[in-house]
Amino acid sequence: MRELSEEELKALEEKLKQMSPEELKAFQKQQCIFCQIVAGKVSSRKVYEDNVCIAVLDINPANPGHLLVLPKEHYPIMPLVPKEELEHIGKVVKHLSHCLLKTLKAEGVSIFIANGAAAGQRAQHFMIHLIPRKRGDGVGLEIPMKEFEKEQLAEIERRLKEGINPIEKENKEK
Repeated sequence: MRELSEEELKALEEKLKQMSPEELKAFQKQQCIFCQIVAGKVSSRKVYEDNVCIAVLDINPANPGHLLVLPKEHYPIMPLVPKEELEHIGKVVKHLSHCLLKTLKAEGVSIFIANGAAAGQRAQHFMIHLIPRKRGDGVGLEIPMKEFEKEQLAEIERRLKEGINPIEKENKEK
């Protein structure tokens, strides 16, 4: 795929600004390789499918059996996935995790979501990774342990509680 010239890029940016939310979503879906996989336009090694999601083998796996669980609808990040779909996908992930442990004799399964570019998300289609693990497999998913000042942690706690309380209130009202 060729790179766009600066003039083409500016024209595209202007076109995107003029699009309605529905047009923008349709454009994103048209450009998304994972939407093309869901639609069957791009081949994949699909191991699971239902009316909400599919699971395919990653083409660049961290380990053999590395699965990507994708909603069939295009959502760039997890907060945009409707609650009912996310709950369903969670149940599928649980089932597939058990399947990886049992059928591949994995000693564990790393389950993660890269939500946004800063978190390592490379594609603009929400997905959940399931990576079958064995001791010493060399997959680097180590989370560093850092130390922070007590005051900084107290401030983070306060801010999170303020942000979580409206969510709790909203959920109780439903």
